[in-house]
Amino acid sequence: MTIGAIIPARGGSKGIPGKNLRPIAGRPLIVHAIRAALDCGQVTRVAVSTDDPAIATAATAAGAEVIWRPADLSGDTASSESALLHGLDAWRTDGFVPDYLLFLQCTSPLTRAADIADLIAHARAADADTAFTGVATHRFIWKEAPDGNWVGVNHDKAKRPRRQDREREIMENGAAYLIRTAGFLEVKHRFFGKTVCWELPAHHGIEIDDPLDLQLLETVAQSHQDEDRRRALPAKIEAIVFDFDGVFTNNRVHLTQTGEESVTCSRGDGLALARFRKVFTGRMLVLSTEVNPVVLRRCEKLELPCLHGQSPKETALVAWCQEHAINPANVVYLGNDLNDLGCMKAVGCPVAVGDAHPEVKAHARIVLARAGGDDVVRELLNLIPTTPASLF
Repeated sequence: MTIGAIIPARGGSKGIPGKNLRPIAGRPLIVHAIRAALDCGQVTRVAVSTDDPAIATAATAAGAEVIWRPADLSGDTASSESALLHGLDAWRTDGFVPDYLLFLQCTSPLTRAADIADLIAHARAADADTAFTGVATHRFIWKEAPDGNWVGVNHDKAKRPRRQDREREIMENGAAYLIRTAGFLEVKHRFFGKTVCWELPAHHGIEIDDPLDLQLLETVAQSHQDEDRRRALPAKIEAIVFDFDGVFTNNRVHLTQTGEESVTCSRGDGLALARFRKVFTGRMLVLSTEVNPVVLRRCEKLELPCLHGQSPKETALVAWCQEHAINPANVVYLGNDLNDLGCMKAVGCPVAVGDAHPEVKAHARIVLARAGGDDVVRELLNLIPTTPASLF
């Protein structure tokens, strides 16, 4: 069975200009949808249907292909179905006709890869033609009649049953739809034949209609992102190892006319480390290939053990773990560049700074939001379960 995902994302948005590129928890909305589709492990191809060059650039960088949407399908009145049909036509030209079409909307950044996998599994188990995600609702819905009287849509206004006594209802949340391609090409609508729903938690019902919705989603998404990151940490952390340049610094060097080098570091990271040291029972280490003594001087200030001038770094890391009887599977390593890959592959929890090299990010279990030198060490320490919530 083949599944192709199409994410419609036109550039125009009157309610929230540039909506599809608005960041939520450090990622543009469009990237959340792309990553969810790619990471679910069941989608053959992921495409973004757009008319906007900026969206196309972001989509390509996130790993999706781009289907350029013509002007007549990019206006306010163009339906999502028209974009999906156009996308299928584009795929057909190179011989790809998926058994199922996965339709995702970027306005649901809380949708995870696991949610999509569950939707697919549920639809297949039910042999459904179409499936959608929804959330339970217990709201009393009203509408105004032509005579001005308000009447209940999903209830009798003369009866007010308790929530637990009401019939369960589901509200379509617009996050994801799985559609059998053959039927869709025939009826040209997302719903036909046997339809099933995969229920998501209530907070997935947040819709993006105005800037306040973005703020609410940011709060919820950040909370869930932190939970995911904490789950990626080893159950027992025996050590935290940091690269220096590009982690404690912004990866830049200041050079005087006499050849002396200096770097810029965050005082926030220093304060976080000083407080974290009081509650962390494991070991910490700075491991760097840099031979300039500025690394050693900064580590002395931070009271951090330091091994500098090490190449390859992974050899020094393995030896250090053996010396201190540390299981590498229980080590967290924070890096940023290609010379960190060996160390990242040697430990149980590789972590990348927000502006790390793409290959380093690809090998990381956790990618932080902040860039090197911008309190990124503090961000990592705040994820460690032993850290009191108010510590930093």
